[in-house]
Amino acid sequence: MTETDPEPLDPAMAAFITSHLSMQLAATDDAGLATAVRCVGCRVSADRRRITLLMPRSQALPVLAGIAANGRVAVVFNEPESYRTLQLKGRDARIEAALPEDAEALLPYAAGFARNLAAFQVPEPYVRTLVSCAPDDLVAVSFSPTEAYGQTPGPRAGRRLAPGEMET
Repeated sequence: MTETDPEPLDPAMAAFITSHLSMQLAATDDAGLATAVRCVGCRVSADRRRITLLMPRSQALPVLAGIAANGRVAVVFNEPESYRTLQLKGRDARIEAALPEDAEALLPYAAGFARNLAAFQVPEPYVRTLVSCAPDDLVAVSFSPTEAYGQTPGPRAGRRLAPGEMET
């Protein structure tokens, strides 16, 4: 992935990030102060060059301000049951209105995430509350990933991934 012409995400990477994972989007203001928000959904463009994350606007105001200031973002996707973790970064993030199908995806995302946490005996009502969002509070942030890092705990954590590479 390069900043001038981002490579499309590998199909395995696109499938991973849309598989009802734990997702946190971070941004910084121009002074470098970081802030983050839990996301409640993710979609990937048909050409796999752009990622859109969904979050409650009411919880994301500092993140949205950072994005408006400079467009820089980092997002971490974590599969709780395996600790498999991927971080993607971008510099062209933009705030967008959520689409009607985004609101329709809220309940399936919550159900899928609850299934992922069932191995830890996390009660489904707790998970659904954790990732709940009123449809009229939903906002989208999209960006082109220019950097990818494997962040799965272990000796390879923090390693930059080559275009098309997906750690297992």
